[in-house]
Amino acid sequence: MRQASHMTIDRALLLYVLHLAEPHGLLNDVKLQQLCFLCELQLFSKGIRALHFEYFRFAYGAFSKDLDNDLMSLRRKERVENFAVTEQVVEEVVPLLTKGTESNETQKKVFELMQAVIGHYGPQDTSQIIKSVEDVELTTPENPEHKIPIRDIVFHTTILVPHRIEVKEEFTFPPATLAKLNQLMGY
Repeated sequence: MRQASHMTIDRALLLYVLHLAEPHGLLNDVKLQQLCFLCELQLFSKGIRALHFEYFRFAYGAFSKDLDNDLMSLRRKERVENFAVTEQVVEEVVPLLTKGTESNETQKKVFELMQAVIGHYGPQDTSQIIKSVEDVELTTPENPEHKIPIRDIVFHTTILVPHRIEVKEEFTFPPATLAKLNQLMGY
């Protein structure tokens, strides 16, 4: 179960991903899920926890029910229309989210990695991104030498549980910033 602070961070970073992906054209549920999954994997590969979405193997790559619920909630709060963030998000949420990245090395790394992932995969069509996700090789803690591509994992198998992954750095905000983000996102 995600903590309240994790949900705030996840929703704010989801808005950031949507903001970054928007210039790359058509976005859909499957593509968004894969982009966020690839962001989360890249962050974990660098020893950073920022997103807290659990994923399972889905017919079209990776799927997170938490991400899907957060997207629906942001739509209900009128912060997202279809897959486009509102002007209010662009003018208020994104600047607050990225404020202070010069002085916070972890935040700076998170935004740079997310920009790189979205910059690389965002222009690709959904089928290309699904193939990239399905080519990702995962290991288990019991047998770290044995790698299995996601495409070979049985559907509905849990493939990513963030709280079980050891990291060196954690993306966080002070309580006052979390409260302001919640307010700006309508919570």
